[in-house]
Amino acid sequence: MDALGDLRNKRIHFVGIGGSGMSGIARIMLAQGLAVSGSDVKRSTVIDSLDALGAKVFIGHSTENVLGADLVISSGAIAGTNPEILAALERSIPIWSRARALSELMKGKKSVAVAGTHGKTTTTSMLTVALQEAGLDPSFSIGGLINSSGLNAHLGSGDVFIAEADESDGSFTAYKPYGAIITNIELDHVDHFPTIESVFESFEDFVSTIQTGGFLVACGDDPGVRELLRRITRTDIQIVTYGLNEADYVISRVLLEPKSSLARITHTGKVLPELSMSIPGGHNILNAVAALATGVLLDAKIDDLILGLRKYSGSRRRFEHKGGAGGVEVIDDYGHHPTEIRATLAAANNYVPSGRVIVIFQPHRFSRTQAFASDFADALKLADRTFVLEIYPASEAPIPGVTSALITRQADVENITIEPSMLKVVDEVVALAVAGDLILTLGAGDVSSLAPVIVQALEEKYA
Repeated sequence: MDALGDLRNKRIHFVGIGGSGMSGIARIMLAQGLAVSGSDVKRSTVIDSLDALGAKVFIGHSTENVLGADLVISSGAIAGTNPEILAALERSIPIWSRARALSELMKGKKSVAVAGTHGKTTTTSMLTVALQEAGLDPSFSIGGLINSSGLNAHLGSGDVFIAEADESDGSFTAYKPYGAIITNIELDHVDHFPTIESVFESFEDFVSTIQTGGFLVACGDDPGVRELLRRITRTDIQIVTYGLNEADYVISRVLLEPKSSLARITHTGKVLPELSMSIPGGHNILNAVAALATGVLLDAKIDDLILGLRKYSGSRRRFEHKGGAGGVEVIDDYGHHPTEIRATLAAANNYVPSGRVIVIFQPHRFSRTQAFASDFADALKLADRTFVLEIYPASEAPIPGVTSALITRQADVENITIEPSMLKVVDEVVALAVAGDLILTLGAGDVSSLAPVIVQALEEKYA
């Protein structure tokens, strides 16, 4: 069972089908006419859309859900003790990882895998929108929803497949892409990578899987990427760099407006058309140039790519505007690593230059909080006021002594405090905010659910 052709007239069952990566793979398989079922712990709009496409989705995990399945695909967030996994093992039903399934979808296409510690979802989304504008109609699988289409995956008619490559468990070495982007490299996912050296080794393995004759687009400004490039000995792939300093694509004359950004791009001495983005943040200029350079390597026209990047309106949970009232704006962002928080808060401070940035931050995972508590405290000082929620554990068991207090104790400033109640924190930020302020819900857990509640409370306050 090594190719999708072997799966015709068979049933493929997804354990954790509602996840961002899993749902995208299921969507593409449904578009290919394959029989798909799946399970998840709760219903969502994503699951509703898969239902509409023909998937049979079970709410809750049960042994009975896999009866009749010919292949099981499991999310990395699913424990080995899950009853559906155990049932598949007992019945000798093959089990594929999400990465394995995605790699099968990418076969036969000119595939590009977008990797890096930060910016993967945004860069993958930007590249997808730019290539669509250039008429390539790529297939894509992204770990988030593109705002303009509301999609995280699509089976395109073109020969290009763009995939977000998640490095969190090292499985991105399964993709074997024609080309790759690496946005940056830092220590993260410390539950899997104990040291930065282990992260470098994983990215070296990833680069080794790029097809001969393919390419690597890499951020020359990032210290981690520069170190990786020093380690790479391959001469059978093209390596293209981008950044503010010495690079193949040089970024200059950057203008960061509250809700947009501009930059001049020079490629090997030639000035390209102005890069104009309708989203804020200097980090997004870097992401856009990564997409631009990749599009050129895929033979798309530069003018079309620039136009597509100008039209890009963002992705869900990436500095996503949720609404507001009384002159108070509400933004939701997925940032859950200190570097991401610094970039997001820099954009937030520019977004409301005369107002305050009020943050509700939810740490994600005990292991990440333990490893980066001091860095979190330092990054959050960029906000005017921060309320830190309890840690969102994801799939982790608690670590003794690891709580959100690790962050607030090291902050050593009065404007960063713990607020364990999600109900109370809404009341506090709404009472605190005045016209010109920005309220930011920040984190990879369920803190995003507070944003619409805050918007409603603001509307009631200023009704």
